[in-house]
Amino acid sequence: MKLKFVTFLVACLFIASISLTAQTISGKISDATQKPLEGASVYLMQDAILVKTALADAEGRFLFDKLKEGNYRINITMIGFASYKSELLKPDAVVTIVLQPVSKELNEVVVTTKKQFVEQKIDRTVINVDALISNAGSTALDVLEKSPGVTVEQNGVISLKGKGGVKIFIDDKPTYLSGADLENYLRSLSSATVDQIELMSNPPAKYDAAGNGGVINIRLKRNKAKGFNGGINVSYIQGKYSKTNNGLNFTYRNNNINVFGNVSFNVANGFSDLDINRHFFDEDGHPTSDFLQNSFIRRISTSNNVKLGFDYYLGKKDIFGMVINGLSNVGDVNTLNKSRLFNVSGILDSTIVAVNKENRNFKNGGINFNYRHQYNDKGRELTADLDYLRYQTRSKQSFDNTGYLLDNSVSSHDLLTGNLPSNINIWSAKTDYTHPLSNGVKLETGLKSSFTETDNIADYFYTVDNVTTPDYNKTNHFIYKEQINAGYLNASKDWKRFAVQLGLRFENTVSNGHQLGNIQKPDSTFKRNYNGLFPTFYIQYKLDTAGNQTIGFDYGRRIDRPYYEDLNPFLSPLDKFTYYTGNPFLRPSYTDNLELTHTWKNITTTLSYNKTKDDVNETIEIVNGIYYSRPGNLGTVTVKGISVDGSFDLTKWLNFHLFVRATNIHTNSTFYTGALNTQGTFYFIRPILQFKLQKGWTAQLDGSYQSKVTNAQFIASSRGRVNMAVTKKLSPSATLSLVGNDLFYTFRNAGEINNLANTKANYLNLSDTRTVVLSFNYRFGKAISNLRKHNANGAESEQNRVKN
Repeated sequence: MKLKFVTFLVACLFIASISLTAQTISGKISDATQKPLEGASVYLMQDAILVKTALADAEGRFLFDKLKEGNYRINITMIGFASYKSELLKPDAVVTIVLQPVSKELNEVVVTTKKQFVEQKIDRTVINVDALISNAGSTALDVLEKSPGVTVEQNGVISLKGKGGVKIFIDDKPTYLSGADLENYLRSLSSATVDQIELMSNPPAKYDAAGNGGVINIRLKRNKAKGFNGGINVSYIQGKYSKTNNGLNFTYRNNNINVFGNVSFNVANGFSDLDINRHFFDEDGHPTSDFLQNSFIRRISTSNNVKLGFDYYLGKKDIFGMVINGLSNVGDVNTLNKSRLFNVSGILDSTIVAVNKENRNFKNGGINFNYRHQYNDKGRELTADLDYLRYQTRSKQSFDNTGYLLDNSVSSHDLLTGNLPSNINIWSAKTDYTHPLSNGVKLETGLKSSFTETDNIADYFYTVDNVTTPDYNKTNHFIYKEQINAGYLNASKDWKRFAVQLGLRFENTVSNGHQLGNIQKPDSTFKRNYNGLFPTFYIQYKLDTAGNQTIGFDYGRRIDRPYYEDLNPFLSPLDKFTYYTGNPFLRPSYTDNLELTHTWKNITTTLSYNKTKDDVNETIEIVNGIYYSRPGNLGTVTVKGISVDGSFDLTKWLNFHLFVRATNIHTNSTFYTGALNTQGTFYFIRPILQFKLQKGWTAQLDGSYQSKVTNAQFIASSRGRVNMAVTKKLSPSATLSLVGNDLFYTFRNAGEINNLANTKANYLNLSDTRTVVLSFNYRFGKAISNLRKHNANGAESEQNRVKN
């Protein structure tokens, strides 16, 4: 009731105050002949910090709105012209700027603006990837791991501000992936192709409501300058094993055509050294036996990732575009597994050696058609997207198990082989409409419908004494179909010191699953049909006229639908004693998110509260000594946290960035062994020191530390690492970087597993985290003159719709 009253009161203030207007700085850019310079890059600076960016339109005009009081400068760059830096400007200034021509080669243009590593907006945190030099030569997954509030576990699970269930988007489009598939996909993206990462713990209504932990949107690079421009990055990584990450991005713009692309080529070569120890007890708590297991897992894969697209300008107001995506990841996973069984006296009883092999071929292809119509130059526009995506996995497995007695004589031998083809087809259509009103209110609305079909087959065979028979306990065929229909409405308004954004999204979900079974197991089906309303609300108030202090509050409701992989009931063995399996009975979970933020200059403090019903999490059950890992619904999970994020220019040559967070996780649920009621607080800190040295040298020292984490069944031990990087600017277009990651090899995944029937378990997992990266980056481009005048924003204007 209190929340409804607060929402009603804010809505009244919102409506009552719409006549106020925001402050702006605007201008026009031309050359010496008074010809407008369309596509010039305009940077709004305040105290040497980049505040906003814009592109000059067909008339050479630009506009920065919603500005607070203070002094600003404008920096302008354009290929073929000398860079420009204005005098100090006040809000409401209107300027006319004439750029002077120079050589049109890009390597003679030096951009001196400095992007912040972290930018705070009303509904998201923006990470500028190139601002952190240790990102050079890495992958998109590595970049995520260094972002404030983001943690990436060694099993590929991504958390944001201590909360799992995060959905990953690429250029505002969901990846529809999870687990190992998502991990492989993000590792195939070179950091050189990534421009920004947007962290949204409470996304606006425009985004799908899926993801209790929020949305992470990865924006790929797309050069906006005219002509042929781009960049190339090659890198060599040496850890215990060598690997490479390489990326290319380019754009060609001329007249009414814009062609762009991103290409990545990666060779992954790593390992996991995993120890799992299980200690068994009787009903009275007396030890009965021990099971100690080591798995040395070698992973080698090659990835090729391509994104190509074009925009065609039908006129000044209409743009048609097409984007094609393709990914191929081919690799092998070879595991040497040694399990030792000890009796009640601690004496070795027997040993089982398993040689496991998996050959995996993962492919993803997609095509997007998009259209945008601009009604005017004030932001009123209509967009439409049609998408088709296909994911295809082909996996062949073999598990060769040999048992040895104490005298090393062979007691048993068997071979389990598996063939696991999987296909996912996704069709999606959506349209969005934006309508700014004359009083500064911005209305957004849209519709979306998507249909997904997954087809998973598992064929397993046992070979014992040269006799091969089907293993019907693991063999099956699972088909899952899901349709989601959605619509949303969003309204926002900025005043001089007050900003509000309200949104409401409706989603209808219809799904059905069919497990076809086999000659020993009957088939089964399930159907679900449910609706949901998902409100979002943001409010921001400047405590002083200069805007140095800002306070904000936001609320949102989210849903987390089970991953397709998690609904698949198949058994997937790691060895004879360890199985992973899905759960077709998973229910969607719902989360209420609340955040209170305070910003003082470059320091942001955030208080957060999240409560989830039917949270989906990994659960471990031991039955007759067999270890089963499956996703399950936990009753309620409450996450509370406080974080501080700040950036400080200690001197002209030294910048210090610090992120600190304390998080409390409380889980209360029924469980296999009875009640599960766990609670714990953990701390996370990530400091970054950046040194700007002379003669084009830059250095960076950063690290992270996370204390012990209690989450449901698991207690993860503390861990941390230290990284170091140095770069040399060889020319305005070329940069050489040397990066050292996890210098002291302290980033180790260890912990305990609780709430097991008459069992205690712990684990330790080491991987190839200590690496040295040598990376070379080169930017290229050439300006083109006498271009046809057309709208310069193109399809990339989507990223500018959210208010600063």
